Amino acid sequence: MNVSSFIAKRIAFNRQKSFSRFIIRLATLATAISVAAMIISSSFVSGFQQAVSQKIFSFWGHLRVQQYEPAKSIVAEEAPLQQNAQVYNIIRHNSNVKEVHPFATKSAVIEKNKDIEGILIKGVDKHYDFNNLHAFLQKGRWLRFNDSSYSKEIVISQPVASELNIKINDTVFIYFISSQYGKASVHKLRVSGIYKTGIDEYDKLFAIGDIRLIRRVNGWHKNEIGGYEVFLKNYRLMDTTSQLLNNELPGSWMSKTIRDVYPNIFDWLNIQDVNKNVIYIIMSIVAIINLITCLLILVLERMKMTGILKSVGSSNWVIQKIFLYHSSLIAIRGVLYGFIFGIGICLLQQYTGFLKLDESAYYVSVAPVVIVWPEVIMICVATIVICYLSLLLPTIFVKRIRPVQAIKFD
Repeated sequence: MNVSSFIAKRIAFNRQKSFSRFIIRLATLATAISVAAMIISSSFVSGFQQAVSQKIFSFWGHLRVQQYEPAKSIVAEEAPLQQNAQVYNIIRHNSNVKEVHPFATKSAVIEKNKDIEGILIKGVDKHYDFNNLHAFLQKGRWLRFNDSSYSKEIVISQPVASELNIKINDTVFIYFISSQYGKASVHKLRVSGIYKTGIDEYDKLFAIGDIRLIRRVNGWHKNEIGGYEVFLKNYRLMDTTSQLLNNELPGSWMSKTIRDVYPNIFDWLNIQDVNKNVIYIIMSIVAIINLITCLLILVLERMKMTGILKSVGSSNWVIQKIFLYHSSLIAIRGVLYGFIFGIGICLLQQYTGFLKLDESAYYVSVAPVVIVWPEVIMICVATIVICYLSLLLPTIFVKRIRPVQAIKFD
């Protein structure tokens, strides 16, 4: 029989009223709150990063393959490239590639009733999979393509529609300014749909139109494009897939991850990991301090018991293990309560969405939650291990207790 474990359990489950019972409850509560806070922060940060990243991926894909122009901003209007069967096959034959779509962008001015707004038209073809953007459609429908000419339809964002008081099926004028000739061409298009991603960088700038319109305005040939949008099966392999494509693509082509194209948003998302780590550190310190305080009070309260055990020949380590076992039971109970409470809050948010956010500031209207179970388990196990190791130090106080003085202690 393990004497230390037996005595620790008797003490832990003793129902006799004492001051230490209040301290034990307080330490259990502090540990539970710390673990719950870490689980909640982990789940909310993971959910937030995934939700915002998915919005970007849905709008732009995971990779962008286009002409290599080191001196030019990658988000500027693209130089024309011939649709290349070799390049297309290289991309499609990668096992992680799900979809490939040609695109091109063109700066323009949209006008309605003498009100104007600057936009950047993203041109796509009739094979474009609008299912990727389905969650963003607020009103109307996506483009319809015809075989004879370019589509006379355009999809604009909710902020632009509100700014210019544009409604579905309204006719708008699109002005394209030629930097080469210094004159403008105008096209009359009908608004078929209104979208909203919640990301101001996109909503205040981009409209979606037919790539054949951009070809006509730019004077491109019918098989010229700005580049390819690539959607992947596993977004976590973006960097690896992009590197593999760069090793295989011809010299005039390059592959960039969307993280490289729009680094500001992803850098901001990565900062959330720093906030999460700060919460981990603070909550761990709170749990450790409370458990150490609890352990010291337990040792002082059981001074007489310690003296008796020493007088009958118990070693210091045996007595230390009694308090370690007792404190570990408190820590495990606190971790269990924290796990239940933290997961409960996360599940409640998942199913009800009771926590709302300012979409203009956070890109999402409801706080998203993703429970990463390996991370949750790691939080619980790490808390128990760290608390146990930190409790070794205060048990050394047992060695300083002298049996004669301890038995007289009151």
